[in-house]
Amino acid sequence: MPDTSPVSPAAPAAVSPSIWRLAARQMLRDFAAGELRLVLVAVVLAVAALSAVGFFADRLQAGLKRDAAQLLGGDLVINSDHPLPPEYVQQAQKQGLVAAHTAQFPSMARAPDSLGGASRLVAVKAVSQGYPLRGALSLQQTANSPAQPGPGMPAAGQVFVDPALAEALALKVGDPLLLGDAQLRIAALIALEPDRGTGFLSFAPRVMLNEADLPATGLVQPASRITYRTLLVAPLGKEKLLAPYTEWAQQALKDQGQRGTRLESLNSGRPEMRQTLDRADKFLNLVALLAALLAAVAVAIAARDFAQRHLDDCAMLRVLGLSQRQIAGIYALEFGALAVMASLLGVLAGLALHGLFVNLLGSLVPASLPPPGWAPAAFGMGVGITLMLGFGLPPVLQLARVPPLRVIRRELGSIKPLSLGVLLAAGGAFAALLMGVARDLTLGLIAVGGFAAAVGVFALLAWLSVLALRRLVPESRAPRWLVLATRQVAARPAFAVLQVSSLAVGLMALALLVLLRTDLISSWRQSTPPDAPNRFVINIVPEQADAFRQQLVKEGVTGGDWYPMVRGRLTTINGEPIAQRLAQREDARRSVERELNLSYSLQMPAHNQLAGGQWTAGEADGLSVEEGLAKNLGLKLGDVLHFDIGGQPREGKVTSLRKVDWTSMRANFFVMFPVADMPDLPTTFISAFRAPATPGFDNRLTHGFPNITAIDISATLAQLQQVLDQVIQAVEYLFVFTVAAGLAVLFAALSATREQRAREYAVMRACGASGRLLAQVQRAELLGVGALAGVLASLGAMAVGWALARFAFDFTWTAAPWVPLVGGAVGALLALAAGWWGLRELLRRPVMETLRRAGLL
Repeated sequence: MPDTSPVSPAAPAAVSPSIWRLAARQMLRDFAAGELRLVLVAVVLAVAALSAVGFFADRLQAGLKRDAAQLLGGDLVINSDHPLPPEYVQQAQKQGLVAAHTAQFPSMARAPDSLGGASRLVAVKAVSQGYPLRGALSLQQTANSPAQPGPGMPAAGQVFVDPALAEALALKVGDPLLLGDAQLRIAALIALEPDRGTGFLSFAPRVMLNEADLPATGLVQPASRITYRTLLVAPLGKEKLLAPYTEWAQQALKDQGQRGTRLESLNSGRPEMRQTLDRADKFLNLVALLAALLAAVAVAIAARDFAQRHLDDCAMLRVLGLSQRQIAGIYALEFGALAVMASLLGVLAGLALHGLFVNLLGSLVPASLPPPGWAPAAFGMGVGITLMLGFGLPPVLQLARVPPLRVIRRELGSIKPLSLGVLLAAGGAFAALLMGVARDLTLGLIAVGGFAAAVGVFALLAWLSVLALRRLVPESRAPRWLVLATRQVAARPAFAVLQVSSLAVGLMALALLVLLRTDLISSWRQSTPPDAPNRFVINIVPEQADAFRQQLVKEGVTGGDWYPMVRGRLTTINGEPIAQRLAQREDARRSVERELNLSYSLQMPAHNQLAGGQWTAGEADGLSVEEGLAKNLGLKLGDVLHFDIGGQPREGKVTSLRKVDWTSMRANFFVMFPVADMPDLPTTFISAFRAPATPGFDNRLTHGFPNITAIDISATLAQLQQVLDQVIQAVEYLFVFTVAAGLAVLFAALSATREQRAREYAVMRACGASGRLLAQVQRAELLGVGALAGVLASLGAMAVGWALARFAFDFTWTAAPWVPLVGGAVGALLALAAGWWGLRELLRRPVMETLRRAGLL
């Protein structure tokens, strides 16, 4: 009889959750358990440091490009020591450009006798109609009144003057000012002059007049040294007109052989700040580069530790039916999402941090900076994703190959070292990114190459140290805790090498930044110390030398520079005329077409450094040449130079080269004779000193010696010192990020062997070891590993730091011999502190729980 009972409907097939849902659940669980915390922090720190520097550099470059015309006074400027032929302006107007003119030169201005008759060296500037073509001239009626935009050119018979000049001459707006043969009325005080520029003459107070009044002054003579500037601008939206005119002007200058004429750009401005700002920019890039490098180390270590802790979970997933492809997909999605999230957080943190840089350094740019662009954010995202996928994902993907049999056999499926191909691919991609971060080939090669070489050296020395441990610590005589600590380290040499190398890399980055930061800031401070000279006095004739120096002593002036000064023109090098020798090098020829400042002294100036050869006191035919001039002219030791000094020939052989810091606010010279006296040459003296704060000092000095030229650079010196403070603060803000990244490496390195240590401690406790003994073993191991890493890191930092200082930052640097000792002590203490924080609960974990986790029960 057939079975007519109803057939039960088949149970619906179980629908496995999607890989996206599994990845989301896994990520939430790992976050809740704190498994991803260290990886996230490392990537955020690296991206934040890179983005902060990138955002600031991008905005600064955009601001400089936008404001270049204002700083120059035009889109393009032709600078000449003689009036420019009319064809240059005619060609500019023909091509649709607008032109204006200025003429600048030094002279003496004075008050009428009825108003005191005081006089002062000034920088005269005659301007034409339409000046300034870019930017605006700000004027005020008194030194304390608010500045207001004013006309760019004074009316005929009037002048605009700096407040410092009005104060020095005891004049006010409306008073007459005597300039040459003309008497002009002060119409306003200059609060802001957009194209003020730089140079020695710019330290003098400004007197601005209408070019129509210039002939009446009688100051322009055939031999007058005047700088003529032709300012050119393109109409709004027609900036492309500048390129063909620039090309035409360059060719015309070359064809006509115009001497003393050049096209100006923003790069020629602010030379007194360029070296400091270039060094600061390089140091900020170095800090960001090292933060990224440290983050890569921290991510690689933390990811491997993450994978090690998830082996059992993945084995269980395999038992429950998940395929290798599904497990790989879960972790790829998890780390991909983590990479995007960490990179976004880092970019936002960098955007906020760069605002601090703008507040600190934004005053270096005359107007507000443009908004940040997208390029630094994209670069930061790229670095963050590369960090995570290149160094974090490869060890985690090994979880997909964990066999299901690991559930009962715990020794199977361990994480293996990455293949050479994977390491080279990730390392090569990241090294390319780091070179982009450095923005300087020398800086990038030294930093990246130095750290790569250091890792290999650290690993080799750590391996040798582990091999030597057993012989250095005899079991029969050493304390029990020391024997156990050394045997633990020697029992797992691979972990010991990883730990020491990782710690050493982190400590090396911190040591390198601390050492360079200290000496770099010190070199900045030394260039403009608080007691730096703020007065330069020239044209002191020999007959006044003793009386002038006595007057300074009477006024309370101490120290300072005092040198004879002669002006000479270089005519031949090794008998070859300058024009012939430098025929194909226009810039070099132009630098020596003018008269050079020469001097003589029995001893080399203390603020100069010997860069080559030997300074021999009293050598009659010897010459000491500034290193930069020698490089520009292609000079070498033994070359014979011939000078024309006031119509008198003078010849000498280059016997030494000097390194001169032209930003030092000291008296410096291109060429010096190592002799005590040169009585046959026309000589004046130059003095640089710190003026006392007593009122009327400058007036008393100029009244007593009316022929001298006294230049007050107090305002410029104060600006330099303010800028240095701003730069140093910016460096220190970013420095904190790299310190945090270094600490992340320390924590990751010590946490990498966490579970291994837990099993060892559990076995020893099961065998009767006390908690006190295990604490001693832990402290000994941490102190030893940290001390070794600290010594290695200090030696590596000294080597890389020397190379960076010598070839990238261009300053002399020598680390103290006690640095490795301090590095070892600091490394030991940091390792102990980080180890205590990361491993503190191991000694309190129940023995049975640890053994059960390890599969030993």
